[in-house]
Amino acid sequence: MLSLDFLDDVRRMNKRQLYYQVLNFGMIVSSALMIWKGLMVITGSESPIVVVLSGSMEPAFHRGDLLFLTNRVEDPIRVGEIVVFRIEGREIPIVHRVLKIHENRDRVSPCWQNGHIKFLTKGDNNAVDDRGLYKQGQHWLEKKDVVGRARGFVPYIGIVTILMNDYPKFKYAVLFLLGLFVLVHRE
Repeated sequence: MLSLDFLDDVRRMNKRQLYYQVLNFGMIVSSALMIWKGLMVITGSESPIVVVLSGSMEPAFHRGDLLFLTNRVEDPIRVGEIVVFRIEGREIPIVHRVLKIHENRDRVSPCWQNGHIKFLTKGDNNAVDDRGLYKQGQHWLEKKDVVGRARGFVPYIGIVTILMNDYPKFKYAVLFLLGLFVLVHRE
């Protein structure tokens, strides 16, 4: 059975110790945010780390794999490259491979607006391309839709994120226990 000794520890703390623990907790949270923002600047991606949420990219990536992304403006998008993109109206990004690039040498063509090419994606484990996922009337993605390009991965480490999203009570329990540990731990 879970002991409630931590409540006795909190009661025995004087105000100075309690303020110190709260400040320590704030420092941990702000450090994590600074590291995240630093990664955003270094990689050029709004989301430098993402978790694969479905099996659409198997066998290359499995559900729960953690992907490291970059999004350098000067790098051209190539066929076969794995990109993470956002579709207007959907908040969760999609991880799929570039299937085709639409290049038209005629600079007047709408596919060359502002010098950008358009491309089509598909999940490795999907039977058809992603046109059914794009917003209505959209047949191609553009560079502005790309969140990043996969540069590396750690297998299955992101399964914790999936569990936290699938089971919100688990997420709140983990966050509560972590916060409590930081507040009660006296080092």
